[in-house]
Amino acid sequence: MELKKKTSASPAVLHQGEFWFTELHAPGTGITFRVRRVLHWARTPFQELALVETEDMGRALFLDGTVQFTERDEFFYHEMLVHVPLCIHPRPRRVLIVGGGDGGCVREALRHPEVEEVTLVEIDGEVVDACRKHIPSVSSKLDDPRVRVLIEDGVAFLKRNRGTFDVIIVDSTDPVGMASPLTQAPFFRTAREALTPQGLYVAQSQGPIFDGREIGRIARAARKVFRHARHFMAPTPTYPGGLWTYLLAARGPKDPAGLRPRPLPRGERTRYYSAEVHRAAFVLPPFVRDFLP
Repeated sequence: MELKKKTSASPAVLHQGEFWFTELHAPGTGITFRVRRVLHWARTPFQELALVETEDMGRALFLDGTVQFTERDEFFYHEMLVHVPLCIHPRPRRVLIVGGGDGGCVREALRHPEVEEVTLVEIDGEVVDACRKHIPSVSSKLDDPRVRVLIEDGVAFLKRNRGTFDVIIVDSTDPVGMASPLTQAPFFRTAREALTPQGLYVAQSQGPIFDGREIGRIARAARKVFRHARHFMAPTPTYPGGLWTYLLAARGPKDPAGLRPRPLPRGERTRYYSAEVHRAAFVLPPFVRDFLP
């Protein structure tokens, strides 16, 4: 029987006395988690929020029935989203993260000693509060003195901060509903104006297995605004199709895909990202290149 309706595509159900949560990636394909316990569930003013402890993937965050991260594989996503731009920017002192209220991108950005300030702008304060309480492995750096946490709309914030940030990281939900403006040309223009002259912009841009056309749409919109807008790719096992793409764009004249990454500081150990992985991530397979303009 159905325990609680999460979304029409992603029900949580009791099956033979066990609590299972399924996210559908396509009408006939999805991923299922056996849930040990529900840590937090709420209908916020913006979305449905669920934090659960799973059998195999550790604690996990779901928003509107879709997986945002699990403790077991979040490092693929957060390391690639953050270290690719920060390892090629000449001096990333001021970093803005739009979304990402779980704190994973904040944690990774603070690995870089050049970073003097991280501003996290999250529209849904309940995400920040719930992750602080229940998933400290991801959110532990939100209270670092170099971090500002602002609960407000990221688009409005960017419009007030022209020429301010060295790196802008957009860690958003899928580009539907309230996140849909974040992959449109007007938002890219606003973000470009908020960057310093050598600034870099990075965002998740969907997976090629189920959303290849969406990747192409995002690329076309970005190339209307940025001289250089490139895609790179990495695995994330619990995301649809297991592969995920990222958009990297530069305000300055240099193609960011051709810049040599500097190593992380001595003692900072990553689990997926490396200089070699960085370079290889821009070598897209033919079926992904076919989606791009």
